[in-house]
Amino acid sequence: MYICGPTVYNSAHIGNARPYVVFDVLARLLRRRYELTYVRNITDVDDKINAAAKAEGISIGNLTRGYTKMFHDDMATLGVMPPDIEPLVTEHMDPIVVMIGQLIEAGSAYESDGHVLFSVASFSDYGALSGRSVDDLLAGARVEVASYKQEAADFVLWKPSADDEVGWDSPWGRGRPGWHIECSAMAATHLGRIIDIHGGGQDLVFPHHENELAQSRCAHGTDAFARYWLHNGLVNVDSEKMSKSIGNVLLLRDLLDEQPGEVVRLGLLTAHYRQPLDWTEQLLHESRRRLDRMYAALRDAGIEGEGDQPDDTQIPAAVQGALEDDLNTPEALAELAELVRATNRSDDPKECRALAVSLRSGAWLLGLLQADPADWFARSGSGGAEDIDEARVEALVRDRERLRAEKDFAAADGIRDELLQLGVVIEDGAGGTRWRRS
Repeated sequence: MYICGPTVYNSAHIGNARPYVVFDVLARLLRRRYELTYVRNITDVDDKINAAAKAEGISIGNLTRGYTKMFHDDMATLGVMPPDIEPLVTEHMDPIVVMIGQLIEAGSAYESDGHVLFSVASFSDYGALSGRSVDDLLAGARVEVASYKQEAADFVLWKPSADDEVGWDSPWGRGRPGWHIECSAMAATHLGRIIDIHGGGQDLVFPHHENELAQSRCAHGTDAFARYWLHNGLVNVDSEKMSKSIGNVLLLRDLLDEQPGEVVRLGLLTAHYRQPLDWTEQLLHESRRRLDRMYAALRDAGIEGEGDQPDDTQIPAAVQGALEDDLNTPEALAELAELVRATNRSDDPKECRALAVSLRSGAWLLGLLQADPADWFARSGSGGAEDIDEARVEALVRDRERLRAEKDFAAADGIRDELLQLGVVIEDGAGGTRWRRS
């Protein structure tokens, strides 16, 4: 499986994060049945990278290393497992140059004014992935019109680099690759000429994936590039497309400073991956409440510690079945909610614990419920904030219990109010008093 990774020139926004969470779930699911090789690249050569490095007054290497580390940190916070292979464009110049040479030799590419371009006219199936004609694809698309192109739809495989721009030696002069050829070369290097699954966001269907498909098939003489294409829907904010001009771009790092990574991850999984997702404050708050209910079920059943990868016997069939039905995460989450209800209804400690183990095991496939339940409720809602003063909270809870036993309910209610101001909710039950973050 090959998933297009980030271009590391700035911080990721919430829409950038969705494919990595979605395909992390798919990878977890596939590994239960198949031997999976998961490749997700890092694009560290790009004109946007060049511009960002100049704007920040630092080297391209320092820029890309810094944003790559930020990406890795954010993915770890979201519970996204690392891919098996994470190729860098800068480490694949030789296979890129070789593939461009193959395209020229096959008559699918041509040199012009220091550039090498793919000839769209040489590939009769161009547009098959998106199901649209070349004219329809070009209408409304940002296609560069340049004198060195034979046709407007032709796209760059290699471009010349100025003295102050990053570049590599090639048969066509010092330069750098175009965006599309990079992924084709890295996919072929690590997964072969035909791969099983290729994924990414809906915004990559054209031109990126359409161009990848065309140049890969022409270079290798195959009748396919990927056997299955999976594209996740885009993320809107309050029913509007994210846009710098509107000022509604939500940076992932900012969201992770406000909420634990699992809350953001659950929010990204609430809609079916192929559908658009409307990101709102309400979605974020509801995701937190859903996780609180699940963690409370684990805690009350006596489940402790962080979650481990479950064995084959522990995954609930209904959860796995939902995910095997075109990665239906909303249905899988509904099945987890039913397990929560069953756990809470059970008055048999052994059955209750078995249901809770099943709940955590099914949640693992979604990358959820991996924290220690006690830690979940003790820590604040902010991913980067300090923990609650647990000793103070415990002391207040004990004082409240003493006051309730003495039937001084007014004073006990005063402590409840004080705890609420600290962001702590009290839960009185048959098993005693518990507390959690509000």
